Amino acid sequence: MNKPHIAQGIRPASYFLSIALIVGLFSSTALLNGAQRIRLGTLAPKGSSYYNELNKMGREWTKATKGKVSLTIYPDGRMGGEAQMVRRMRVGQLQGGFLSAVGLSEIEPAVSGLQDLPLMFDSLDEVDHIGIKLQPLLDKKLEKKGFKVLFWVNAGWVHFFTKKPVSTPDDLRKLKIFTWAGSPEAVDIYKHARFTPIPLETKDILPGLQTGLISAVPMPPLMANASQIDRKAPFMLDLNWAPLVGAAVVTTKTWNRLQDDTKKEVLKIARKQGSVIQQIGRKEASESIDAMKKRGLKIQAVTQEEMVVWKAAAEDVYPQIKGNIVPADIFDKVNSWIQEFRAK
Repeated sequence: MNKPHIAQGIRPASYFLSIALIVGLFSSTALLNGAQRIRLGTLAPKGSSYYNELNKMGREWTKATKGKVSLTIYPDGRMGGEAQMVRRMRVGQLQGGFLSAVGLSEIEPAVSGLQDLPLMFDSLDEVDHIGIKLQPLLDKKLEKKGFKVLFWVNAGWVHFFTKKPVSTPDDLRKLKIFTWAGSPEAVDIYKHARFTPIPLETKDILPGLQTGLISAVPMPPLMANASQIDRKAPFMLDLNWAPLVGAAVVTTKTWNRLQDDTKKEVLKIARKQGSVIQQIGRKEASESIDAMKKRGLKIQAVTQEEMVVWKAAAEDVYPQIKGNIVPADIFDKVNSWIQEFRAK
């Protein structure tokens, strides 16, 4: 009996089922062999040094593991704000993220002790010291929450970029300050200090400045320069408000799929690139300020008398930060370690 004729270009359902089974077989085999594609989200702009170094890390992973690990980066907040990236990692849409302390605090609130303490740190040496003391504890806490830390970075300071000149807290109180959406505690603390916070996603900063919805943005110079925030907010307060701290993480589900020798290579390369990212971030912070000054950015100096007023304003909200944003035990540890460091 003749076989039924199949019109040219048309395939029976069994054909597609077979292809699907073959693809599934290859995917399962690759997974069993330790092959893992890591999709990583970040707010870092495409083409920035952060993005380029993360890309380099991915290439080195693939080379060192002979193709067992590959990295795909989604920059510019394409996967949403940091809170949304964390949610995507939890459901498996992303396997990793390069996040600031804001996003990491969505996973483990103790991370806020590295960043959410305005004017508590006097120098990057102090920031480094607290990192050495606190990060091993945070590694364990994050791992219990389902995330493996690949590397930590602190890359300089967050400054206020404003549409009008600001020298004192009272000047800043007249402006509308961007704050990250999803942190009602931060909004309450700003309000306690008589500031006007406007919670938004990062992608809404430029439109917010253009429309007047916001008129002040706390941001590191590198990110401000990359996104050209200074064109809409042409004044920068020369005040080291808080350190910029972040980390690259992957889900433990992804991490545990890797073989032990692969984990060793991935972690070694990640730590190396993390060190490079930190060095570049600090160097480019001052270079970014210079670049923005050429575009017209005006730096607002802070006198010693004004610094006393700023310190008092920050210390006034520490009781609200302690236990609400930064866990009380972490707050006490950081404060104690800073005092010990200064005494030495």
